[in-house]
Amino acid sequence: MGTPIGDLVLKEEISLDFLSGRIVGIDSFNVLYQFLSSIRGPDGTPLMDSSGNITSHLTGLLYRTTNLLERGVKPVFVFDGKHHTLKEETIKARIKIRTDAKQKHEEAIKAGDLAEAKKFGSRSMHLTLQMVEQAKELLGYLGLPVVQAASEGEAQIAFMAKNGDVFGCVSQDYDSLLFGAPLVFRNITVSGKRKVPGKNIYIDVSPEKIDLEKALGLLKIDRQKLVWLSILVGTDFNEKFPKIGPKTALELVQKNDSFEKIIRETKFEPEFDYAEIEEIFLKPKFSGDFKIEFREPQVEKVVGFLCEKHDFSEDRVRSALNKIVQKSKEKGAQARLDAWFG
Repeated sequence: MGTPIGDLVLKEEISLDFLSGRIVGIDSFNVLYQFLSSIRGPDGTPLMDSSGNITSHLTGLLYRTTNLLERGVKPVFVFDGKHHTLKEETIKARIKIRTDAKQKHEEAIKAGDLAEAKKFGSRSMHLTLQMVEQAKELLGYLGLPVVQAASEGEAQIAFMAKNGDVFGCVSQDYDSLLFGAPLVFRNITVSGKRKVPGKNIYIDVSPEKIDLEKALGLLKIDRQKLVWLSILVGTDFNEKFPKIGPKTALELVQKNDSFEKIIRETKFEPEFDYAEIEEIFLKPKFSGDFKIEFREPQVEKVVGFLCEKHDFSEDRVRSALNKIVQKSKEKGAQARLDAWFG
């Protein structure tokens, strides 16, 4: 879920063409959860093969990644490593939410209430280790780079972006900013419409860019204070301060030069060590052991994996793969397949 600071940071609408020819780091866990949540049947049930294996994440990876490649975007998929121990409580809370949602989803289906079933179905999915391994296998066959983070995927991408390995971070969450990603891109792997949480309303969404330096300038704070702000409103590593929303949090960090002063002003003594959380974001763990290499898709392996193992339509899969190859050919001599995938 990340930290709820979206209403404060400047977001600029862009087109996918803005990222054409750019290498971007994909927060893989984040986008896989998107696919599991959004790619579902009318009753909220995820897509499955004939053996009952969930395939929503594979569907999203194939078709939405194909869309990026068609537009000239070069994605590097970064996967989370071992989470910090402080995140365990958040993970436990998410599991409980999903377990409760799964039960309500099943009850709604039995009652014939499709609207409720769809609502709770989208909240009930858990990304399993098997799904992660399946995603990595498919990405390998597609010839796309996979990077294993030391800890948080967003921290790894932030390091790669600052190091010039990728142009920016693709994620719906805002944690990448706390980790120091210079550019964050949202709504890149989602469809053109998004459901408003808790309502049966869909709104149009467009790709967005967040420039960390610009955002901090407008907020009149530095990155350390952005971390303080996020600690006040809650992160994956701590609960929020009571009765403090983003605007109040911004005012507090703007006028105080230490978090100890903020604690005194709020008159709330947190049970967590704020300095430990600050260090997670400002001195994150990352791996320098990775290689970014784009290769030509192994078409028959993709077909075998998706169609023979998971009942995908062979015509649709081959059509998607042909689009990638065709797009590369359209670029001319400078962007031949060997240049694109080399």
